[in-house]
Amino acid sequence: MKTVRIVIVSLLIVLLLSAYSEAGWLIYHEPEFQGTIVDIDSKQPIEGAVIVAEYRKATMGLGAGSMSSIIDVRETLTDKDGHFRIPSYTTLIQPFSWQIPTIFIIFKPGYASLKLGLKEYFTGHKSDELKGSYPWSSELIYRVIGPGIVEIPKVKTKEEREKARMSVDIFGADVKESELPIFNKIIKEEYQGGF
Repeated sequence: MKTVRIVIVSLLIVLLLSAYSEAGWLIYHEPEFQGTIVDIDSKQPIEGAVIVAEYRKATMGLGAGSMSSIIDVRETLTDKDGHFRIPSYTTLIQPFSWQIPTIFIIFKPGYASLKLGLKEYFTGHKSDELKGSYPWSSELIYRVIGPGIVEIPKVKTKEEREKARMSVDIFGADVKESELPIFNKIIKEEYQGGF
């Protein structure tokens, strides 16, 4: 009986301390994300772009460091108006873990793909213009304008198309191919098409 009390009191202390510690949140929550993907030159909506949300956390490691990992992924396609919606997401995470920014992947064959943290834009909390270039091509730029509107450029060469595809590869220990069937199907079609 005494051992049970010690275990219960220890668990209560851990839970109480976790409520006051950045490294101990137990509930992971992200709101609904919405946005529109547009061709940067024509300003026309891009239908059929895959949008992937990577829900991420960090966990306190041994020593002074921490390790980040993907908790879950959600995917969707843009509609004929270039619009997408990813429902809200909530889960539990273990003690001594904390939420880190969600990463978004935008992929459409023939376009320069993106892998960015745009949470504030896709929830409508940020609307200032963001402009950037791709690490593999300073000539290609993307823009985020208004809440959730992302403008991406077409790629012009086989090399650019291959780099665009490779820049969004996320499969590994944290994500299995079966978790992203739409993304996986489009990537396979891109491979089979010979870029």
